[in-house]
Amino acid sequence: MLPPFAAVRHFIFDIDGVLTDGQLLISESGLPLRTMNIRDGYALQRAVSKGYKVSILSGATGEGLMVRLNRLGIEHIALGIQDKLTCFNAWCAEGVVNPAETLYMGDDMPDIPVLQQVLLPCAPFDACADVLAVANYVSPKAGGQGCARDVIEKVMRLHACWG
Repeated sequence: MLPPFAAVRHFIFDIDGVLTDGQLLISESGLPLRTMNIRDGYALQRAVSKGYKVSILSGATGEGLMVRLNRLGIEHIALGIQDKLTCFNAWCAEGVVNPAETLYMGDDMPDIPVLQQVLLPCAPFDACADVLAVANYVSPKAGGQGCARDVIEKVMRLHACWG
């Protein structure tokens, strides 16, 4: 059975291991530095511009992340979240998220409770084994290497609004 990409209207992504490759470069001052894929960024921005909801739910923190994500037009950003399911449930109660039309992409153990609540649980191919076991779709792309673009483009092409 094919994953239900056509029903997706909301994308939620983790940061480390999904929008980044999961590696941290530590500056001399002790601040963590990350890299993000420009093509993922383009797809995130394009999804927002076409009316899709895009949210970020991550344990990561950093002002640089907020600046980057805000520039892409993402409005619902929850950083520093250790209990992702509680945040997800609050978003559901507030009407921000409808799980029946949501794709969530995560890569590690803290993502599993949310992955189990959404229409389309997804993972990059280099996610941990426990996440791969609950994902309905595993991107052929690694974290930070285009996995977000992969799922966004699939959905938007099905809705004939990618090109």
